Amino acid sequence: MDCNKVGKLIHDLRKEKSLTQRQLAEFMNISDKTISKWERGLGCPDVSLLHELSDALNVNIEKILLGDLEPNSMDGGNMKRVKFFMCPNCGNVMTATGEAEISCCGRKLSALVPKPADEEHCLKVENIENDFYVTFPHDMKKEHYICFIAYVSYDRVLFVKLYPEQGGELRIPRLHGGKFYFGCSKHGLWVN
Repeated sequence: MDCNKVGKLIHDLRKEKSLTQRQLAEFMNISDKTISKWERGLGCPDVSLLHELSDALNVNIEKILLGDLEPNSMDGGNMKRVKFFMCPNCGNVMTATGEAEISCCGRKLSALVPKPADEEHCLKVENIENDFYVTFPHDMKKEHYICFIAYVSYDRVLFVKLYPEQGGELRIPRLHGGKFYFGCSKHGLWVN
């Protein structure tokens, strides 16, 4: 751990939050001299303080240890590059349009890789009025179900969260030029 880089990051983040050294120190129950020492690169935060420092500055502990908050490159706004993340513990579903560090239930999540639809994992899509009428044959039991369906076009994502024992049908507004993605609680991400 480079104490100079860590100190500069702490200083920059503290200023970004409009906090004084004393305010940050009070939040963490430590001396403001300790904050000053870190910011001058004369020492690094003790491991036991990293969680509180992370909460106070709203930054990952890993980034504090690296002393670097390198920004992601701009993605150009194309929603067709959206990535889906699904927590294996609680079923939360998150999306990102660029590189992201996403965690849930204490675990880092990797972006799901979509597989082409097969006989068990497929959607039947019909146009009814101004909607897509989507049906699927997949079981909807607590231990194995389709947990979301998303329609992704170039500028938007229509996302529908599904729950076990829910019926295998839904309607969503019709858009043009997109794809359907859907997540299975056991088998990951699929594309129709």
